Amino acid sequence: MASIHFEGVGKVFGGGTVALEEFDLDVEDGEFMVLVGPSGSGKSTALRILAGLEDATSGTVRIGERVVNDVEPKDRDVAMVFQSYALYPHMTVQDNIGFPLRMRREQKASIRERVHRTAGRLDIDGLLERRPRHLSGGQRQRVALGRAIVRDPQAYLMDEPLSNLDAKLRVEMREYVADLHRRLDKTIVYVTHDQVEAMTMGDRVAVLRDGRLEQVDAPQTLYDRPASLFVAAFIGSPAMNLLRGRLGGEGARCVLELGSHQGPLPDELLERRPALMRRAGEEVVVGIRPEALSAAGRARPTLEGEVKLVESLGSEVLAHVEVDAVSVRGRVVARLDPTVPVAKGERLALVADPRRFHFFDPQTERVLG
Repeated sequence: MASIHFEGVGKVFGGGTVALEEFDLDVEDGEFMVLVGPSGSGKSTALRILAGLEDATSGTVRIGERVVNDVEPKDRDVAMVFQSYALYPHMTVQDNIGFPLRMRREQKASIRERVHRTAGRLDIDGLLERRPRHLSGGQRQRVALGRAIVRDPQAYLMDEPLSNLDAKLRVEMREYVADLHRRLDKTIVYVTHDQVEAMTMGDRVAVLRDGRLEQVDAPQTLYDRPASLFVAAFIGSPAMNLLRGRLGGEGARCVLELGSHQGPLPDELLERRPALMRRAGEEVVVGIRPEALSAAGRARPTLEGEVKLVESLGSEVLAHVEVDAVSVRGRVVARLDPTVPVAKGERLALVADPRRFHFFDPQTERVLG
């Protein structure tokens, strides 16, 4: 196993396109680290630099204690799994898995034994004589994993390996790869644009945006305590509701105005976020998770508006409501119990506990703590 370190890594492509800028990330020995972000965020570039398939314009990359900036890909002792599987169509499964060992000129008997052992771990030992065209998508992905595993490298690098699979198979393979990590006990750096995939697989998740690292934390921490507006909006499905509000004073209390509604912020919240007391008279962005909203009933509403869309998902209902508060991301989405009567075109009053609110600076987009 090995730890992995990016230290001030930058990458500028021809024409001046900045793909990574001052990228710092430490991956612990044996950790499953997920790099997530939208297209163009720099996550695949970071992985390719780590693999040696791209050169860093600046900064240092270390695997363990060794600086690998000038080390050839084949000498970095890492194995990469690609989105496209990259299997040789004219070779059998057995030959595809054993190919890296043949390139190292290992003994045939050793190759055969290691291929069979690897195929057994992946439950594809009955497919060794087949060619890729006779395999399903999930089976091809396991062969691609097998070709990486058989080398027994220090770390595995995976670039969106499940994105070509259908939804059901992708869920199965997520569980499979996570279980494989536990059994292999090796460092994995995994790239995806799917935040659900990131949240369910990673020990920690690094969120990238425009070539910069926004936040790296445990999945639940990213969800509960996003450090920026971008992370708040990107992590979670449906996304966090983001509304423009204003903080005001009411005697010794701090009051939040959201559209036509206003209410005092509890002392418990202000003790945790003392910066809010210094923002009286200023605008803030308020984040509210969909599950933090519920039908107001007879309670004083936090938000109110016309229901524009109702998504019934069986165990829950998603109500899309057009409220009079200014929304950063369009309509407000509330995750409601299916027993709540709600219909398109009706008015819906919603209530939320302000202790569950998130507050962000509208200029810097950073969390107010």
